[in-house]
Amino acid sequence: MASSFTWLDYSEQDRRKMLDVISLFREQTTRDELGIGAIRDAFANLFFPGVSTIQTRARYFLFIPWVYQDLVNRKTTSQQVDGKLRQQEVALINILAESADKDGTIGKVSRAALKRLPSSIYWYGLGSWGIYRYGGSQQEYHQAFDRLNRSSRRTQHNDDGDILSLQSTEWDPHLPQAPADFPASASFRLTAEEAEYLADRIAQRHPRSLLAHLVRQSEPSKSRFPWQHPAVDSLPPDLQEQLLHAQNFSELIHGAALLYNLMLAEAKPDATLAELYRTDLQQWATQLSARVEALQGWNRQAFWQLVNQQAGPVRITQSFVNYWFDLALDPDSAFSVADNAAAKALIHDREVALKGQQARLDNPRALELWLGNSGALQLNFRWPTVSKILNDVLTGLAQQEADYDVAA
Repeated sequence: MASSFTWLDYSEQDRRKMLDVISLFREQTTRDELGIGAIRDAFANLFFPGVSTIQTRARYFLFIPWVYQDLVNRKTTSQQVDGKLRQQEVALINILAESADKDGTIGKVSRAALKRLPSSIYWYGLGSWGIYRYGGSQQEYHQAFDRLNRSSRRTQHNDDGDILSLQSTEWDPHLPQAPADFPASASFRLTAEEAEYLADRIAQRHPRSLLAHLVRQSEPSKSRFPWQHPAVDSLPPDLQEQLLHAQNFSELIHGAALLYNLMLAEAKPDATLAELYRTDLQQWATQLSARVEALQGWNRQAFWQLVNQQAGPVRITQSFVNYWFDLALDPDSAFSVADNAAAKALIHDREVALKGQQARLDNPRALELWLGNSGALQLNFRWPTVSKILNDVLTGLAQQEADYDVAA
């Protein structure tokens, strides 16, 4: 019998997390093979609230409410909203997929066959940023569509008093209006007004987040990790400390992921892959050695206090991670970790504890299905997605500044 997921009494946030996990299982390099996802997500949520790994571009935060407002104006009923929404989102996909800047178009390949629509992917973020204000799940909103739109519509008029549109107050009243020809000429380019609106939403709802500081105090960046961003030195001390915790964790735990993949390559056996991971481990050890004093002087207690505040207690994971940290920071261990019996036993036992009989290191069939790379990338806390969305907003804000300069 094929396995399936069913939704019981989950919140929208729980449901969103599960859908994201399902999507990520298709990405071999992002899988959480060693059970450190709670720590990873604690930092990602702290730094970048409302952003998930499967989002792509900033203007989707406006596309979705514009589509819903059009459904309100068309007096769409609760029974119709699912089908009408899909029709409009697929139409938007087709337009974006044929545009000059199609990078980040969700459903570019699947088109009408797309299973998870952009509105679902962005739903939690829309609520987190205060753009969607009803508070329920997308399904609950659809079920209440008739009632809500009867009781909470605002009428927009032009200067002559003529009705322009009906807007549901489940959406932020300061939301920029959709272009007159939307979605026919839809693109990912934010206007200055739209960029300012999104920056303001982030700043209002999450003023102490790294995202809020970067959207107001930085320029577009191509940095690989958030701690490499040029604006880091201008951040408040508490954010700099949080970023340092994230950097140290990311760099140290990366070796555990590489060792796990090396052990799989050796067990398969695949000599070419094994040599690749041995080389990666040597490079990892070299990078650690350049920061060894900072890492050895790192306040791990403060790190775990922050993790527990954000994710709740993770005692078993904490024991595993601390043991790995001790091995990684031992001068006699880091450069020889590929052949360190204690390190390999730690990784083996961790996988068995997490997966039981499905652990690849003990299960030949599971090992046979391994594709050569599972969770081997260094943790970046959603930074590739965040930087794309952030750069979209910053580019729009720069256009605003350019307009001011021309006017002056």
